[in-house]
Amino acid sequence: MKLLFDTLPQIGSVAWIGIRPERRVPLQVVNQVVAKEGSGLEGDHFAGKVQSKRQVTLINAEHIQAVASLLHCSAIDPNLLRRNIVVQGINLLALKEKQFQVGEAVLEMSGLCHPCSRMEKSLGAGGYNAMRGHGGITARVIKEGVIRLGDEVKIV
Repeated sequence: MKLLFDTLPQIGSVAWIGIRPERRVPLQVVNQVVAKEGSGLEGDHFAGKVQSKRQVTLINAEHIQAVASLLHCSAIDPNLLRRNIVVQGINLLALKEKQFQVGEAVLEMSGLCHPCSRMEKSLGAGGYNAMRGHGGITARVIKEGVIRLGDEVKIV
């Protein structure tokens, strides 16, 4: 099993980036962001909470499509999902217990990013249940660096 867990040749890419300067405000869509070591994304309200396991949140574009399908709509604006980074082409859940590079930064998965009750308001009735199992991951910043749209996402 270890060999199976350690075999991840896929390389993904950053498809969307958003930061939220304060709680309960819409995310600001940006083309790049600085990930600060031990802190989080510069300009995001979670930045500076050194002990936080939720310095960065990531979600798969493929999972967003799955959620849209479950809600019988053609697409979902990533801003509604309250995650910082949307990636495509690599399974984020396969990064468990691994460090991975996103652009110049190195992150480490710190847990699953479960949906909250706000998904009902953001996505409509059934939004919470549609997001279950598709909420993405939380990560800590291990090495500082710039993350840009289109950057690679890969195992270190």
